[in-house]
Amino acid sequence: MVRLGQNFLADPNLLDAIVRDAGLAPEDVVLEVGAGEGVLTERLAAAAAHVHSVEIDRDLEPALAAVAALPNVSLHWGDAMQVDLAAFEPPPTAMVANLPYAVATPLILRTIEQLPSLRTWNVMVQREIADRLRAGPGGRIYGAPSVVAQLACEVELVRKVDPAVFKPRPRVDSAILGLRRTGPAADEATRELVRGAFAHRRKTLARSLELVRPGSLGPARAALRELGLPEDARAEALSPEEFAKLSAKLQADG
Repeated sequence: MVRLGQNFLADPNLLDAIVRDAGLAPEDVVLEVGAGEGVLTERLAAAAAHVHSVEIDRDLEPALAAVAALPNVSLHWGDAMQVDLAAFEPPPTAMVANLPYAVATPLILRTIEQLPSLRTWNVMVQREIADRLRAGPGGRIYGAPSVVAQLACEVELVRKVDPAVFKPRPRVDSAILGLRRTGPAADEATRELVRGAFAHRRKTLARSLELVRPGSLGPARAALRELGLPEDARAEALSPEEFAKLSAKLQADG
């Protein structure tokens, strides 16, 4: 049974491992996206002070009745990309979830940006997404999501996951991705800079920015030069820290 692109976890050992890997404290408030049939929700409720669980599929309401009745579980119906996560009380401190793969990347980035109370993430994602978000400069899978995530968090692969633990078995490899917040989310100007820099990967960073924001070619080249970076550098050559410095420089000169 697949509902709205979600594959349900069927291995109790892995479910226990996910909660254990999350390292939850008794006072933690957990955000779970994709409640599914509630098997992970139930375990999270036993380990944390409160669980906010978001589910879009109302057909799952009967299966979730038992966990919804738990005193420390708040079940929120809706699309996690549209729900006002920042309005949840108490504010989430940890995200633990088997994420719907279609929205995993934008959802992780949204929670980094909009939920400053979140300190850790322990989430099941497609292996490709895990590799992309933790990729370092220079590789073909290093991109804007990698930079934006790593500007605020340390990102690591916690464990690979056998497709056999899902029902039904997915056609892609999966992994548990761990993030630990190290600082605030990148500001809007920096996020726009990063997206623009990677918008045209075949071109230099400055040229790509010019295509997105006409008039930025000269300032971008000058800022790169003043930071000791090549004027013709491509976006994938800059580390997240160098993007932060470039953004600060452009804003200061702006």
